[in-house]
Amino acid sequence: MIPSNSLAAVYGIATDCADREILGSDVAIDIMAIDETNTRVDIPALLAKLRQHDNFGMIALIGVQSNQYPRALDIARPFRDAKMAVAMGGFHVSGCLAMLDGSAVELDACREMGISMFAGEAEGRFEAVLRDAASGQLAPLYDFLKDMPGIEGSPVPFLPKQYVEHTMGLSTSFDAGRGCPYQCSFCTIINVQGRKSRFRSADDVEKLVRMNWTHGVHKFFITDDNFARNREWEAIFDRLISLREKDGIPLGLMIQVDTLCHKIENFVEKAKRAGVTRVFIGLENVNPDNLAAAKKRQNKITEYRKMLLAWKAQGIMTLAGYILGFPSDTPETIRRDIAIIQEELPLDIIEFFNLTPLPGSEDHQGLWRKRVEMDSDLNVYDLEHVCTAHPRMTSQEWESIYQEAWSLYYTPKHMRTLLRRAVATGVPLGSLVKLLVTFSTVVPLEKVHPLQTGLLRLKRPSERRPGMPRENPWYFWPRFVWETLRKHAVLANTIVRLMVAARAISRNSASKDYMDQALMPVGDDGDETLDLFTKTAGGDAAVTHIKKVAGLTRGIKAA
Repeated sequence: MIPSNSLAAVYGIATDCADREILGSDVAIDIMAIDETNTRVDIPALLAKLRQHDNFGMIALIGVQSNQYPRALDIARPFRDAKMAVAMGGFHVSGCLAMLDGSAVELDACREMGISMFAGEAEGRFEAVLRDAASGQLAPLYDFLKDMPGIEGSPVPFLPKQYVEHTMGLSTSFDAGRGCPYQCSFCTIINVQGRKSRFRSADDVEKLVRMNWTHGVHKFFITDDNFARNREWEAIFDRLISLREKDGIPLGLMIQVDTLCHKIENFVEKAKRAGVTRVFIGLENVNPDNLAAAKKRQNKITEYRKMLLAWKAQGIMTLAGYILGFPSDTPETIRRDIAIIQEELPLDIIEFFNLTPLPGSEDHQGLWRKRVEMDSDLNVYDLEHVCTAHPRMTSQEWESIYQEAWSLYYTPKHMRTLLRRAVATGVPLGSLVKLLVTFSTVVPLEKVHPLQTGLLRLKRPSERRPGMPRENPWYFWPRFVWETLRKHAVLANTIVRLMVAARAISRNSASKDYMDQALMPVGDDGDETLDLFTKTAGGDAAVTHIKKVAGLTRGIKAA
């Protein structure tokens, strides 16, 4: 759905190296970007291309996450067999080196194959790697984890349109900041990018926007884990507002924020003027006990409705990440909490994830040190599968409730409710319908998370994991065609059904006045009687705490 920001960042850095002729004026640097989420990696063709130049080149595996690590090794293997230079970076390598002993979680596979590992960030460092590769002297390890570079004024993330146009909606991405001060135990960002925040300037952001606009690209996902805590947010928004309102660039933005962003003066209003059409919120859970267990204490459920209604007031679509598998979760509590969200929170789209001990996170480090059993297959560390035991659910119960959660939230009835709320709050119906089609169908149809989906699967019978038998093409292709037709028939039916419902709702004169519990303004009592606060011990405690703070504040003001 969006291109890899890691790929865009390294492409921008590599392009800068090429422009500066860091290998000498007599050596040209030719860069090819391949994002395997939407483009086939044609290994034979790449091998032939490099052989034409006497293997004078390098394969760089960019932004490799833990669930992608086995596939990255598979890609690297034929190049290493041909004695070609291969380097690998990303969250798996960096996370394991930051939190474990340097050999854990299969890093020795890189060493055995002669793959050069890169830990940390590439700004100011990539040219050294290129020089070493050109001289045939790649080091086994480049470790910059303890020396995070500043990113202001550095080469900006960029991908030419020929690579971006493979994404749905022709959108690209960039990071306006890196690092996070919070301590969420399930997060790898704080251990790979650090807890000290670093930022791009408004000038940097304008530069990359204009670079993309010359290619006809004007939609961006700002990948900051929490843009609301970017100290340059206002300067960046003001610059983007100027680009939209004065220069006529039709910006469309998606940002990620926390649950307290609405308390920042003018943040939500300026986000709208800057072109934000979608906002992703790391809601994670509605049970304060679960949030505390994961050290996500910055999330205050007493602020959820105020924050969501602030975005709704601007006609901005709200998306939220929701994690299943916290210690207090059971199938019954998850079903209850999803029903509460449907009735009481003005959320449009929910993305469900399983709590996963990702290598590089505090959760994984703790289990690893205690020698607690975790799944040995890194392919399943994708936030969609169960990787370790749960205190209150069996693995099967956990897997089942994850699959069920999607159908519980995206019922035909609730999707019609979401369409009514959209008309009442000014959220674009067409955009919402597109997302509802994707998020309501992909998990049962494709067995993958909606963010991993596309319009057509890229599958070939000759490309299977090592150790698995080759499929007979006479069996593979008829089955593939039938599966594709069946899936697209289901998609077409869902599209028609939602479009008909959206059309009927939008034409109903009463729709603009639609109101339900989720859209009701927060009451003077802080909504303390809602199920959101009364169904869990943590919710009741949160309301009690807010009352206590409010009482103390009134006492101070009176004094």
